[in-house]
Amino acid sequence: MKELAGRLAALDPDAGAALHVISYFDRLIEGRAGLESLVRGAAVLSGCPARLVDEARGVRVRVEADGLRRDDGGALDPAWPSAPLTPGGSPAVWLERTGPSDGVHAMVLERAAAAARVVLDRTRGRAPVDAPRADPASVEVLLDASATEHARRQAAVRLGLRDVTSARVVATAEGGPAIEAVSASGARTPDTGGRRAGIGPAVKVGDLPSSWAAARTALRFTAQGTDLDPGPRTVYADELGGLALLAEAVGPATEPVPDVRALEHAVAAAPWVASTLNAVAFSRSLRAAAAELNVHHSTLQDRLAQAEHWLDWPVHDPHGRLRLQLALVLRRLHRNQPRQGAPTAEKRP
Repeated sequence: MKELAGRLAALDPDAGAALHVISYFDRLIEGRAGLESLVRGAAVLSGCPARLVDEARGVRVRVEADGLRRDDGGALDPAWPSAPLTPGGSPAVWLERTGPSDGVHAMVLERAAAAARVVLDRTRGRAPVDAPRADPASVEVLLDASATEHARRQAAVRLGLRDVTSARVVATAEGGPAIEAVSASGARTPDTGGRRAGIGPAVKVGDLPSSWAAARTALRFTAQGTDLDPGPRTVYADELGGLALLAEAVGPATEPVPDVRALEHAVAAAPWVASTLNAVAFSRSLRAAAAELNVHHSTLQDRLAQAEHWLDWPVHDPHGRLRLQLALVLRRLHRNQPRQGAPTAEKRP
């Protein structure tokens, strides 16, 4: 697409620019970008402040032309070019400029509105039919650390969290986050629907963006809980301690350290290796690990000797066991990379 845009730009600058706009918003949709990213793209591509205003869903996002500053904006000027989310609907995407608009500005409005409709339809579709206040668009604003305090406070009111003292965010592997109110007696065990989940700490409603960030970090430490991907399916951010720092060091471009490569080599050698090493690494003793795996102690010893050969380091001593624990955790972080996009989910009572 970039090569085609370059060729078109050489022949027809307007056509090349239009194709660039189309491909830009297509990439945002494919990456499940949030509403702020869409408005930021419209602002940067058009060279003027851009807004998304959907009063029905309580969404107001404004980004300056530099793409850095965000606020909820003031009054709208009917003279500004705009586009509705649906044909015949009210204007929802605005470019804060006067004068005639060229083809690029029209294309930015059209593609930004189409992309915003995709995001809003996706989030609206996950809102419970019998709980209209649980608007996922408001969830997005409430969990957005870059949103103004006023905007997040309004979102909390729309979600019925005005009188809630503290709450936490649950991030799941499939789907978006859920906000759970925490009573004075403590938080109940979250209902994750059987999905992998990271549980954020209980915080004041105004601090929920930090709980959302911690929940996403905790989610990366979860596993499928299968023989090939053993480990906990639910992880609480409060229990990670210093391990949370590892998540910052492992990203999409991070190369696995030699111990992780050795672990992957061992796991590929036999179907029992991953579950065996995980049990040995995190059980109180070898006998406890054997009981967890439902194998005889001597069988575990034989398996462990073979696994150590593939790993090329012993795991019986404390140092080797720590290396194994770190390798297993780092493996999960490599397998569970941070997801892009904005939060889209419903509030939980």
